[in-house]
Amino acid sequence: MVAARTAVLAGADVTLIEASDRLGGAVAGADVGGVRLDTGAESVAARGGAALALLRALDLPVVPPAASGAWLQTTRGAFPLPAAGVLGIPGSPLADDVRRVIGGRASLRAWLDRVLPELSIGRVENLGELVRRRMGQAVLDELVTPVVANVYAVDPMEAEVDSLAPGLNGALTRTGSLSAAVLALRAAAPAGSAVQGIEGGMHLLVPALERDLARFGVPVRMRTPAETLRRIESGWEVALAGETLTADRVVLAVAGGTARALLAPLLPRAADDLADWPDAHRTTVVSLVVDAPLLDAAPRGSGVLVARNVPGVRAGALTHSSAKWPWLAAMLPPSRHAVRLSYRGAAADDVGEAQALADAAQLLGVAAADLSVVGSTATQWRQESQRALIGMRRRIERVRESAAELPGLDVTGAWVAGTGLASVIADAERAGRAA
Repeated sequence: MVAARTAVLAGADVTLIEASDRLGGAVAGADVGGVRLDTGAESVAARGGAALALLRALDLPVVPPAASGAWLQTTRGAFPLPAAGVLGIPGSPLADDVRRVIGGRASLRAWLDRVLPELSIGRVENLGELVRRRMGQAVLDELVTPVVANVYAVDPMEAEVDSLAPGLNGALTRTGSLSAAVLALRAAAPAGSAVQGIEGGMHLLVPALERDLARFGVPVRMRTPAETLRRIESGWEVALAGETLTADRVVLAVAGGTARALLAPLLPRAADDLADWPDAHRTTVVSLVVDAPLLDAAPRGSGVLVARNVPGVRAGALTHSSAKWPWLAAMLPPSRHAVRLSYRGAAADDVGEAQALADAAQLLGVAAADLSVVGSTATQWRQESQRALIGMRRRIERVRESAAELPGLDVTGAWVAGTGLASVIADAERAGRAA
């Protein structure tokens, strides 16, 4: 939708082909307990500015989250997420909020990063190995893994530093230690909230884009999967069920598996890079609306990230949505709350309301009997987080370089751009301008 809008604004005649019966991908909403909630993306990173510029161009009310911070649930207990960090890596390992999470001995071990031999030559690839070597296993397990695994859907031991923390390698070279590099990145970050939302929910982005496409006269063909894509003398031919379309240019803005199947016959030089692609991660989001006076004080701030092996908890993260977004709290009756839980690797049928309620109670520090369910829904997503894996950025670059050799073809989407609306929107606008 973003690529189509950008292309038509640049003067192109555009037709949008959509395989499913709805637009918007992982931006979606559902009515739960009398209120419409985001069941997919619920915020957008402020970095880069492209995403926020789009929201404002669509006259959507951009709002920051409440100032309440997130918490960590570890095997040691529940603690506020330390403030001065990047991806959970502490900039001040001896700070009180770090010591509370990992203990004094582990904090001292992390502080030794400052006196270890300086990191000054070459680039570090493996994020988890970097953290473990410089700061110890406790920082990796109790601080970094809950953030990276639950926010970016990758294991830190498989994550590439430059993908998840651009600029960290350069800061390592300048400062000589990991903690000093983290502080340098935080000092260089722009002021203001790291994420923003839409008053009313991120799902409002989809109808806003639909209205713009209709205003610009863009035909939208629903339930129309592209079966094959072929280069012809005059441009491109897209085979649909029972018909073909021709075009000067084609933008593939689809899920990774579909895109790779369409690209494989066209890019023989990229065959090795397209083969054996890591799978997208399956995630189920369970949204609950509950009556619970004990949650009025937001006992876990905006939500909780969960470390591995916490007894009795299956969820990887919980967002106290009505505590995070004041506009949502204002829509609910007194003492009614909206929460959402994420289950990485789980199918929607595997996570019932009872499991989600039990997890929510434990993570929020209340008894399950104190949460009276008004409504619930479960939604399954596939998270295209492969770009963050070691070596994948270069594979993606080679695929894009091969595609660029074919005039009139561009590729976008989370599988090449990276996860998160900020990355997806910026890359889709680039593809739309090229078209």
